[in-house]
Amino acid sequence: MTSDTTSAAVDPYAALPARPVDPALFTHEGTYGPTRLPVELASTLLPDAYTSPEFFALEQQRLFATSWVAVGITSDVAKPGACIVVEVAGRSIFVTRNRHGALRAFHNLCRHRATKLLDGDAREVGKRGRIRCPYHNWTYDTDGTCLGTPLFEDSDVPAGQEPIFETSVAKGFDRADYGLLDVAVDSWGLFIFVNLSPDPAPLSTQLGDLPERFAGYRLDEWVTQRTSTYDVAANYKLIGENFMEYYHLPWVHPELNQVSKFSDHYRWQGPGLYTGMCTTPVSRNTEAGGWDGLEALSTLGPEDADSGRFVWLFPGTALVVLPNHAFVLFNRPVAANRTVETAVLLAHPESLDAAGGDDTAEDGIEQLAKFWDLVNRQDLEIVERVQEGLENPAYRGGRMCFRFEEPLHRFQNMVIDKIVGIERVPGGDALEPGQTTTRMFPDP
Repeated sequence: MTSDTTSAAVDPYAALPARPVDPALFTHEGTYGPTRLPVELASTLLPDAYTSPEFFALEQQRLFATSWVAVGITSDVAKPGACIVVEVAGRSIFVTRNRHGALRAFHNLCRHRATKLLDGDAREVGKRGRIRCPYHNWTYDTDGTCLGTPLFEDSDVPAGQEPIFETSVAKGFDRADYGLLDVAVDSWGLFIFVNLSPDPAPLSTQLGDLPERFAGYRLDEWVTQRTSTYDVAANYKLIGENFMEYYHLPWVHPELNQVSKFSDHYRWQGPGLYTGMCTTPVSRNTEAGGWDGLEALSTLGPEDADSGRFVWLFPGTALVVLPNHAFVLFNRPVAANRTVETAVLLAHPESLDAAGGDDTAEDGIEQLAKFWDLVNRQDLEIVERVQEGLENPAYRGGRMCFRFEEPLHRFQNMVIDKIVGIERVPGGDALEPGQTTTRMFPDP
């Protein structure tokens, strides 16, 4: 007698929500049961999380408006009055340094009638560190103090008409009450972070053990060399999830696969709102390119000197650090199916000096930039194809491949935590004494 295994088979989609999911259920813990299972049993995050405008709006409110978000590079705001203009949770913000060199961040609007103060490409706040509103010339300093409204030095008030613009006689008005609206700002390593919460937890809580893990790299000294922007027709989480795993590497990245071998990858993560992996050892370049091109930093310990570190900083930033350069991807969600990505290539001054001349250093940087552009375009092409598939309501979710996708599971559960209102920092991999990495793949 033969058994009828077909009729007894369990429907793998039985526990998955039907599509579309009622947006009212997005904040309910029970909606995410299949993804909350241990990774060896888990299904992926519900597809609506990548396609629904309602879920996108929740993420803006509950993830990006409540987290420390990496928005820029510290070396790009090195001097008082230098600035960057960024967008977080749909809000324009600028970061600068005051006259004492301290980082300050503000909502990019005038306290008079909410006019945007600085354009997106601004690199300095204005002459002598003064921020002027283009509408009515209200002016602020780099500590956010309102200096004039608008009668003050160089206010361009027509000669002889100064009394008309005098505001000292205004009733119930004190310009000291009308400074710029502060945003919490902090830095770690090469990153500037902002947090829109009125009273956020310290940045160190979110970073966990990353400062310790990267202590040997002197990340605060690295300097931007190249910047590129990509308009991606995909949800920002797909970019992150692709970054977190090497399951796809042989098929999507034939060139990268030659210098970053599939079998040389390990998980590299402890407690903190991040996912982490490394490749050890770092392989030499091939004719297709690779990660050589500059000298390695001389002060690295033996493990760091022969490893590439790959970290996804929650919620939306990728960090790659190799012994001789770093590569960062800032991902700004624009819509459920669109992300603007800014790629930054950095190097340490020591590596540039060791190249033996400006032309040699430039050649090394250019070689690295071309290789990363190739790899990144391959990644973005594949995540856009995933986005197209997710738009099909026939797809209700897929099964995690636990051996390769543990970082995705970790990340997706961070997203769920924020959406349902849980503040939690995930723990790290269990390590033996002296062990710093966890093999992603079993020994052959």
